Amino acid sequence: MPILAKNKRANYDYKILSTYEAGLVLLGCEVKSIKTGHISLKGSYVTLKQSKKLNKLPELYLINAHIPLYKFSNLSGYDPYRSRKLLLKKGEISRLIGKKQEQGLTLIPIKIYTKNRLIKLEFGLGQGKKKYDKREDIKKREVDKKMRQSMRQK
Repeated sequence: MPILAKNKRANYDYKILSTYEAGLVLLGCEVKSIKTGHISLKGSYVTLKQSKKLNKLPELYLINAHIPLYKFSNLSGYDPYRSRKLLLKKGEISRLIGKKQEQGLTLIPIKIYTKNRLIKLEFGLGQGKKKYDKREDIKKREVDKKMRQSMRQK
């Protein structure tokens, strides 16, 4: 399961409560571009959009992820920031709708990786951290680092 891209700010800005795995609806040139490592999750997020058909569950979309055009492709009019649909089961989508309605919860993409030959997105249900929470995490990380260094010296 090689990781192709990571959202480094996800764990810094959000407290991840649970994670989910979803497939992506991509164009052929996007798949080639992702597999060569050309993707950025910086500033991207997952959102729910209501389906155009009546009595259907909303669909999940990955918004603002940058996938540049594959260098050997000749596709014209390509938008590297276009919305990409996520593939999830109905039960997972309905569970996410219920959890997202809780106050302050958002869907954050964490990483993109390959599973067998498919490209998967791992995203999490997260709660935004306050500034003092971030400071506490930094302090805890520094204390752990000092403890490891002192254990190595002994």
